Amino acid sequence: MYTDGACKGNPGPGGWGVLLRSPGHEKELCGGEPLTTNNRMELMAVIEGLSALKRPCEIALYLDSQYVRQGITSWIKGWKAKGWRTSTGQPVKNLDLWQRLDALVAGSGHRIDWHWVRGHTGHEGNERADALANRGVPCR
Repeated sequence: MYTDGACKGNPGPGGWGVLLRSPGHEKELCGGEPLTTNNRMELMAVIEGLSALKRPCEIALYLDSQYVRQGITSWIKGWKAKGWRTSTGQPVKNLDLWQRLDALVAGSGHRIDWHWVRGHTGHEGNERADALANRGVPCR
């Protein structure tokens, strides 16, 4: 799975994109919102990608967002222990999406390996997810 988010302005119109690959199959997903942020679209891409799977899977998930990768693999444990507050005591931003992603990861039965890739460096799957995210951005 390759995911990406895009935003024209931050905040501004934004989109998310997902490329799902399994042996012999590919599926592209995209969507967007008229007023959002880049981080929200990065989160939505992963949420929509995982939600599209019909059964528990082993997933190699590639994304260019350290915010999402670090958030779900590391920071979320502390946030939950502190009542969804950051290490500085501030409310976690994008709480609604973090809670959705947390529930998907915990309750789906998926085994997910989270892989960060540098964006816009020619990584084929990431470039396709980026194009899908940009396709999902609503017209102004």
